[in-house]
Amino acid sequence: MKQLDYIVVGLGIAGISMCEQFQKRGKSFVAIDCNRDGATAKSGGVFNPTVLKRFTAAWNASAFFPVAIDFYKILSDKLGKEFFIETPILRVFKSVEEQNNWSVASDKRELQQFLSSEVIKNSNPAVLAPFGFGKVLGTAQIHTNVLLSKYRNMLQKKDALLLEDFQFDHFEQNENGVVYKNISAKKIIFCEGAKAIENPFFPKHTIIGNKGEYVIIHAPELNLSTFLKGPVYVIPLGNDHYKVGATYSRDDYSLNTTEDAKEEILSKLKTFITCSFQLIGQTAGVRPTTKDHRPLMGNLKENPNVVFFNGLGSRGFLMAPLMAEVLFDSLERNVPLPKEMDINRMLK
Repeated sequence: MKQLDYIVVGLGIAGISMCEQFQKRGKSFVAIDCNRDGATAKSGGVFNPTVLKRFTAAWNASAFFPVAIDFYKILSDKLGKEFFIETPILRVFKSVEEQNNWSVASDKRELQQFLSSEVIKNSNPAVLAPFGFGKVLGTAQIHTNVLLSKYRNMLQKKDALLLEDFQFDHFEQNENGVVYKNISAKKIIFCEGAKAIENPFFPKHTIIGNKGEYVIIHAPELNLSTFLKGPVYVIPLGNDHYKVGATYSRDDYSLNTTEDAKEEILSKLKTFITCSFQLIGQTAGVRPTTKDHRPLMGNLKENPNVVFFNGLGSRGFLMAPLMAEVLFDSLERNVPLPKEMDINRMLK
């Protein structure tokens, strides 16, 4: 029997952040991952500490932001591949009123480090933006395919990864912790995202599947090197390819792409892109969201050694690194979880 401190199930951004905490703190672990693309892989890879619909900072951004920046830079060096590319977002203004609202927001203390006060004039003939852009700072593009593949390879070399679906009929609990096949550990941490609805220990009513679809286009005349945010995001992929989206479909856990989503995205894209383009693909993923838009962490009283790290929604890249620290301190030092993050708040 292999004796470890922890078992981590799922290697999206939550699972990776948790594994990094264990490596940093000298704890033994194994990760179990099915090697199928989840929400992290299917996301746009946009690291953004702001809410651009309302010109506000994301929840707790001032705390999450510096920890996340350090985390991704250190992890890039560790993996020997830069996957975290600092890339500004240009937010398309729809009116003079939006320009003014942006100016007011950029003067607020919590937003000064994220929103440039300058209104940038549009010089791209392929973009329709008569009122110009607002520039978001501190943003980056995360190449999720690089991150996920490099991280899995690193864990495989350390003999700390099982590439398989987690099999609950091979899992049991005892007075010393948990056992999975030939592995014994103090605790198991499920970082499964929306797949948690298939977990018999997870309170399914606490999470809401929020399906997001993107289309992939080829647009040689667009010539973008930054993120462009209008009614949808336009995300450069290189070689004149762009990922465009996303849609939001609540209570949907399917990964099937839909004609309605494609038409919605293309309709919105055509309101601010004037050049021709070719549709070359479409993809879908499911974000794990909650009713109060706050994460889900910790264990339930009836299963103290079964721990959850979930509910990150569309801000997982921003929140996960600091939240992994918070969860580690709870597990190893008995530091109480903040009430707004504790999964037990959803059980009342």
